[in-house]
Amino acid sequence: MLVINDKEFNDPLSVQDALKALGLENKKVIAGKFNGELFDLSRELDANGTLEAVSLDSPEGLEVLRHSTAHLMAQAVLRLYPGSHFGVGPAIKDGFYYDIDVAGSTLTEEDLPKIEAEMRKISGAGEKVTREDMSKEDALKFFAGDPYKTELISEIDAPTVSVYKQGEYADLCRGPHVPDASKIHNFKLLSIAGAYWRGDEKNKMLTRIYGTAFATPDELKAYIKRLEEAKLRDHRKLGKDLDLFSLHEEGPGFPFFHPKGMAIMNTLINLWRREHMKRGYVEIKTPQILDRELWMTSGHWDHYRDNMYFTEIDEKPYAIKPMNCPGSILVYKTQLRSYRDLPMRLAELGCVHRHERSGVLHGLMRVRCFTQDDAHTYIEHSQIKDEVTRIMELDKYFYTDVFGFKYTVELSTRPEDSMGSDEQWETAEAALRDALESTNTPYTINPGDGAFYGPKIDFHLEDCIGRTWQCGTIQLDFQMPGRFGVTYIGEDGAEHTPVLLHRVVFGSVERFMGILIEHYAGAFPFWLAPVQIKIITIAKDHADYAHELQDKFMNLNLRSEIDERDEKLGRKIRDAQLQKVPYMLVVGDKEKANHTVGVRERSKGDLGSMTLDEFQKVLAQEFDPIK
Repeated sequence: MLVINDKEFNDPLSVQDALKALGLENKKVIAGKFNGELFDLSRELDANGTLEAVSLDSPEGLEVLRHSTAHLMAQAVLRLYPGSHFGVGPAIKDGFYYDIDVAGSTLTEEDLPKIEAEMRKISGAGEKVTREDMSKEDALKFFAGDPYKTELISEIDAPTVSVYKQGEYADLCRGPHVPDASKIHNFKLLSIAGAYWRGDEKNKMLTRIYGTAFATPDELKAYIKRLEEAKLRDHRKLGKDLDLFSLHEEGPGFPFFHPKGMAIMNTLINLWRREHMKRGYVEIKTPQILDRELWMTSGHWDHYRDNMYFTEIDEKPYAIKPMNCPGSILVYKTQLRSYRDLPMRLAELGCVHRHERSGVLHGLMRVRCFTQDDAHTYIEHSQIKDEVTRIMELDKYFYTDVFGFKYTVELSTRPEDSMGSDEQWETAEAALRDALESTNTPYTINPGDGAFYGPKIDFHLEDCIGRTWQCGTIQLDFQMPGRFGVTYIGEDGAEHTPVLLHRVVFGSVERFMGILIEHYAGAFPFWLAPVQIKIITIAKDHADYAHELQDKFMNLNLRSEIDERDEKLGRKIRDAQLQKVPYMLVVGDKEKANHTVGVRERSKGDLGSMTLDEFQKVLAQEFDPIK
């Protein structure tokens, strides 16, 4: 006899039959969750437990749908290109992909409609999806001749594996999947890219097809619209069009910033410095290259060295820093510290280098060198809650008050690859949880995603088209201070080990700038715009007055440019609009004679003639967090 959800059953039964008997079945249900594990509807239940229905429109249901759509796509590719082999095809955020060794053809994006059409044929036919558990030996025989599946099977540390079949297609997979292809309707293939097998550049390059699937056609339509909007906001294109930065083959992953890009970056940094000084931080600067022994002590050598660059000086090994924390610790240790010195907040705009594979580099979002707006705060254990609360308030100021982002918060817990005892991790996680709950901050748990030295609070910003970006983090570290012998003299006169808080606000200043370019579609708010005012002359005779105005704006710390080209006025105004300049000032004979300017605002158009004092009053109404 089985007991499921307190109801008794005489014989083993399928998930679908159990859901029906429990009154949990409906048209939207595509899987079950038995004792916390996702199951196919056809999977047999032969033990007691708790069963939940997984609906198509739930996060878990969408994951099942998207994974099943990846299999549907693979079957379509196999029909169109017989003899193809398949790598991995997981569900990912907002969609799925599949890595494919396509037989006898090189796929391009022009081939995607043909694959989509074949997918719809299979879906319309309601191709059944079945699961079969096989021994490893049988699975190796079944997939004989498939180098990718046999490699994966040979590495599985279990006596059996599960295989999913639909028509002529079969895949090694844990599942679960939809019961048949007719459940899959609202999908779209999006793009094609190259991907090395298992991410290793020494392996064969496979074809990666990206796609997405949703529960309803309206959700799919809205997502495609967001993608189209995102293309228009692509920071790489806008960075080039607005002359902000460039990328070069001579330095892949190392962006080059132009004067206008530096104007934005310096404005962000000026704001960052001002707000940190107000909150009791002091700024330091530490070297780019440090002795390898330092990174062995910190734990980076054991946990992070694959992402580091190394060099030698006088035949001695050094590392180019991927993090700023060890340098901060050396600064702390230059003096004997007292409990009266704590919290000690050492901030650093540190340039760090991290090895990223060429295939994942992406504009300013994924680079090999960036400026990390770090701070390391040394505190007593009793100060954890207050200091974490102060950092969260700082984050809120930047994200919401300055830039208008909504954001969500995650508590990331101990990863498998970690340092320290169970007790230390439990204490650290409890301390961060206490800080979040005492401030009534909504949060979710992200299990296993903490840093190797401690748990963390992560901040995910939502931009104006609904995309999320992980930026800020607060990491609580009980490990590194002890490894480096960091101490302070307590009120009792004895030596104690401080707690170390690692935190960033922007994360990477370069990446944050890329996020802002896309968030604002290049139309930066007045205070952040690289060129705030474009002075446009009607004729050559007006250039001297334009330069006189520019000198006045320079004294007011306003960034301006003059367009004195021998072009028609309409062309000059249109070019300034394309450069997304907030204000355009047209000057001609009348303006020069009356010491006025013809004011145009990029979204409102012509604001009329004004004196310089009147124009300054207009500018005074603009939001400026650095005033």
